[in-house]
Amino acid sequence: MTAETEQPDRPGAPPVAGVPGTGPAVLGAAGVRVEFRARDGRGTARAVDGVDLEVRAGEIVALVGESGCGKTTLARTLLGLERPTAGRVAFEGRPLGYRAKELKAFRRRVQLVLQDPSGSLNPRHTVYDAVAEGLRIHHGSAPDERERVAAALARAGLRPPERFFLRYPHELSGGQRQRVVIAGALVLEPEVIVADEPVASLDASVRGEILALLLRLREDLGLSALVVTHDLGLAWNIADRVAVMYLGRVVEVGPVEEVLTAPRHPYTQALLSVLPEAPGRTPVVLTGEPPDPARIPGGCRFHARCQVLSSGEAERAGVADRCRTEDPGVLTSATTAQVACHYAAAAARSGATED
Repeated sequence: MTAETEQPDRPGAPPVAGVPGTGPAVLGAAGVRVEFRARDGRGTARAVDGVDLEVRAGEIVALVGESGCGKTTLARTLLGLERPTAGRVAFEGRPLGYRAKELKAFRRRVQLVLQDPSGSLNPRHTVYDAVAEGLRIHHGSAPDERERVAAALARAGLRPPERFFLRYPHELSGGQRQRVVIAGALVLEPEVIVADEPVASLDASVRGEILALLLRLREDLGLSALVVTHDLGLAWNIADRVAVMYLGRVVEVGPVEEVLTAPRHPYTQALLSVLPEAPGRTPVVLTGEPPDPARIPGGCRFHARCQVLSSGEAERAGVADRCRTEDPGVLTSATTAQVACHYAAAAARSGATED
């Protein structure tokens, strides 16, 4: 949607039966809360505050929101890098185990792709060693190591792969380094990739190439992916579904075309309104900073910044008091479009009555 994330046309269904997002859940969170000690040492900060979210077979889900909304903490929890305070993470329908042996087996099948390839690649390791590291951790000295490293590099778009074996990260471009990171994930043949801002550190000219690569991997290998991003343009171009997160909770979720063309939550509307290609939308400037996760306000957690409440629209719809005092609740992990907003629910009821 933005000039920086301009991509080829969105792909069709991946080579798995059915439509993306309608198959069984591969990776999911159920009622997940993650708490940390507050910065002042008193009380706890609820970084993730009750989230149900699933990634299904062959599906790409984009998790979007402002910095500090909890999306990276949720992604780390889904990877087993953080243990939830409450709720559970499940892989292929089974609760994630946190013993070392269980986590090692899980992390072979669910791989992380970080946003900064310069920081995630050891400058003293060659490309070959960087990609082979995961194989050596999980399989020791594999007799087919060279073939698997070459195949992973080729899938990541570094061809011929042998030409990159003995090169070091500083000898590569930013896009090539990100491809090496992706190859390091692919070498273990995972079912799921969790990509945290996978193109944020790249030049605009190569962002499209990396996103197109992720889409090809979904089509060729049937990979599922959770893509964490603040870029709604990226979400539009890569995702089947989008989940919008605010202050530790998913406030709107659904098929990407539905959420990003007809957003119902005022927060989603505000995020979309400032995109340069949002015709006819008046930019919404949110007042103030997101509340401290150690002091989450009562009622709708967005109400102190909500343009619908401040404009009087919520009052006219008869829901202003509910916005200030009643929590809209946690959205379910169903694949249908959902929104946690009293005003949107009232508008939907009014529309149904008129029909």
